[in-house]
Amino acid sequence: MPSFSKKTSITRKNLIFGSRAVMETILAGKTIEKIFLQRALKGPRSKELYDLIAAHEIPLKHVPIEKLNRLVHGNHQGAVAVLSPVEFAPLEVIIQTTFEKGKVPLILVLDGVTDVHNFGAIARTAACMGVDALVVPMHRSASVAGAAMKTSAGALALLPVCRVASLKVALQYLQESGLLLFACHEKATQTLYKSDLSLPTAIILGGEDVGIAVEHLKLTDYQVKIPMQGPIASLNVSVATGMVLYEVLRQRFL
Repeated sequence: MPSFSKKTSITRKNLIFGSRAVMETILAGKTIEKIFLQRALKGPRSKELYDLIAAHEIPLKHVPIEKLNRLVHGNHQGAVAVLSPVEFAPLEVIIQTTFEKGKVPLILVLDGVTDVHNFGAIARTAACMGVDALVVPMHRSASVAGAAMKTSAGALALLPVCRVASLKVALQYLQESGLLLFACHEKATQTLYKSDLSLPTAIILGGEDVGIAVEHLKLTDYQVKIPMQGPIASLNVSVATGMVLYEVLRQRFL
């Protein structure tokens, strides 16, 4: 029997294998979490498959054939696709629709949050606090499947998730659309509670390993921190998210 690890949250139900089957799945417009390709994959369809993956901006990982053999029984032809349990939403559509509804946009951007439990907890909080969408990068982001879906208590099935090829380009688009970019991190000098969060806002939080990328910090309008006391200088990212979003809620509605 093939083994399916909890870390990758892969089950038989969300696997498509075989190069032709994977290509047909892409062309059918199915939302794919990632694709595993055998290292040094060759064959008449390999270039066509690579071109499709690139054109549709699907995360790709090269793995040894042993990995693919553990995932599936059958002729996988060096290609296995993992279907996503949620449909990713275009960021442009989310922003346009939010403005058309007369709502002040609130977008949450996660830069390098790779822990699935943190990701799920953040999604649950975001859904409770009226966030219009989560924006995540194609790479260096937690999977939206399995453990993240469970931890989110189903919020990931309700909250729009926008997966973007370039977080930098996405941030620039948000600014051009009239949103203020707030980066929340412990080294900022301005406190969160002295910031006006009632305007169209995108809040950026980083992963616990490296935080928000420098190139993304340079784009922000404001850098803010949550004031703290005590010997520990930083918060878990999901806890910090809850505190930041509640302050947005307080300023806008309470």
